[in-house]
Amino acid sequence: QVGVIPVIFASSVLAFPMTIASFLSPEGGFYKFVQRFFYPGQPIYLVIYAVFIFLFSYFYTAVTFNPADVADNLKKYGGFIPGIRPGRPTAEYLDKVLTRITSAGALFLTIVALLPYLLGPLTGISQIGFGGTSLLIAVGVAIDTMKQIEGELVMRQYEGFLK
Repeated sequence: QVGVIPVIFASSVLAFPMTIASFLSPEGGFYKFVQRFFYPGQPIYLVIYAVFIFLFSYFYTAVTFNPADVADNLKKYGGFIPGIRPGRPTAEYLDKVLTRITSAGALFLTIVALLPYLLGPLTGISQIGFGGTSLLIAVGVAIDTMKQIEGELVMRQYEGFLK
């Protein structure tokens, strides 16, 4: 559910110190500190980047998905989850499931975002032409295109049925 937004958030937050440092003198202490710790590819940068992606995944999920609202809507429209009582138990169940799914998704997202940085030194390729964000966007667009094509094919079957 989260997509590429946590990666973009993390990249933006980590780019901020570099942006501030670019306006300062290269001999200054802040500039050297930022160059040492916040330059993409540095070990501490990768650790902070990974932590931010993981945390922003939870933050973005919490902002976009409210288990209490979903449980309320299910109850209002007569829906239910088998084995779970409507109302608060459904919200608690959804929250528990959402936490597990977000954990797995955040871990996967973090790995995909870090992969280009980690593969560079291992393969000897210093400049990889795309980052984890580009990879996620490309895969997301491909999946969305496949869903749209599938929807068009289903519509054509219905059109043939209705004629």
